[in-house]
Amino acid sequence: MALVLWYGGHLVIQSKMSAGDLTSFILYTLMVSMAVGTLSNLFGDFMKSIGASERVFQLMDRTPKVRFRGGDTPLQFKGLIRYENVFFAYPSRPDVIVLKGVDLECKPGQVVALVGPSGGGKSTMVALLEAFYYPVSGHLTIDGVDIRDLDPEFLHDKVGLVSQEPTLFAASISDNIAYGIKGKKVSIDSIIEAAKHANAHDFITSLPQGYDTLVGERGVRLSGGQKQRVAIARAVLKDPTILLLDEATSALDAESEYLVKKALDELMQHRTTLVIAHRLSTVKNAHKVVVVESGTIAQEGTHEQLMSQPDGVYAKLVQRQLQKD
Repeated sequence: MALVLWYGGHLVIQSKMSAGDLTSFILYTLMVSMAVGTLSNLFGDFMKSIGASERVFQLMDRTPKVRFRGGDTPLQFKGLIRYENVFFAYPSRPDVIVLKGVDLECKPGQVVALVGPSGGGKSTMVALLEAFYYPVSGHLTIDGVDIRDLDPEFLHDKVGLVSQEPTLFAASISDNIAYGIKGKKVSIDSIIEAAKHANAHDFITSLPQGYDTLVGERGVRLSGGQKQRVAIARAVLKDPTILLLDEATSALDAESEYLVKKALDELMQHRTTLVIAHRLSTVKNAHKVVVVESGTIAQEGTHEQLMSQPDGVYAKLVQRQLQKD
């Protein structure tokens, strides 16, 4: 720019160029310099996109280790679950064995409670049952069919999950309840009936917009107990054969826990249910209590049978909880 002004001024003084032409050329120079500067920024963004696209194409070309479509769709699905000498390690930590030869049977209609210290492998057993991962060795079967051979869409339609922190979306309460039914139009009457079974109808109708109330991102406009009951209503509407409860009442106050537990008791009827819990009130009525410790089954039996073993892991866990309470 300094060179243009110096040389252009010299030409204007010598009457070889008019002042208007010099001004036009200066404006032209500014436009060109700005364009060239923008090009340099664009080149940097272009190189960044090339680096990012390389990772994207790697993910697109990767062959999944877990089946995501196709497979067996049995006509009858009763919910007989068997873990047969199951070993498992997460792909990100292949050297850390989480499950070490787990053997467990859950009969149709049974409520099986998984208890034990944190990090023992309880949530991993549930994740395997949802076909998020496959066992490294051994077999996990449902009604005699290996979970590797089942159609994942069919399996997820038969399995319901109520977790400690339920997943709600920034939509209405009715939409969140109906979300459990994939590809089907759900009537408002069915949604209301499911909410009644989940002890959620009363609090929903007390809201200004009722079932059309927006819950906000991740359900921030609802309390913990209300979110849990909406998630239970979703599971009721889905009517799963297998029900998975992952610490569903651990973060609730006494009143909310009572209402949620009452809804869960109704939901668990006539379903194969796996419950991950630490509270005595949740597990003492289970058909079978399984103590998972360090990736193995340390104890197995009813509440009374395990309490008759005072030196066992379960009895010690119960004693610590009673002392805490």
